[in-house]
Amino acid sequence: MNRARAFRHRQTPAEARLWSRLRNGNLMGVKFRRQVPIGPYIVDFASRSARVIVEADGGQHSDMEKEDQRRTEFLEARGYTVLRFWNRYILKETDAVMEVIGEAVHWEAHPDNPLNHV
Repeated sequence: MNRARAFRHRQTPAEARLWSRLRNGNLMGVKFRRQVPIGPYIVDFASRSARVIVEADGGQHSDMEKEDQRRTEFLEARGYTVLRFWNRYILKETDAVMEVIGEAVHWEAHPDNPLNHV
């Protein structure tokens, strides 16, 4: 838990921008938390109610594909949808990123809606 708390104080500009859009239920009234411990991992943002995780990846992640895959598989096995975005994309296309997150939140909140299967 102390690691998660420390990470909250060391946000990248992309994480800060996402947090400003996700906090306080700003996205469809869904509560997100930042730097959330789940198993052995600390994820950037998570909504436990919507079962959606959002990860902001910097350049250092390009050489971590296998570890990212293990992490994603672990989280998906626990029922989460995992979304990953490059930091530079978050900063350049924030509205598009929020739209993708919103679609995932809607999907998870209404999995039986026939419109989700089109």
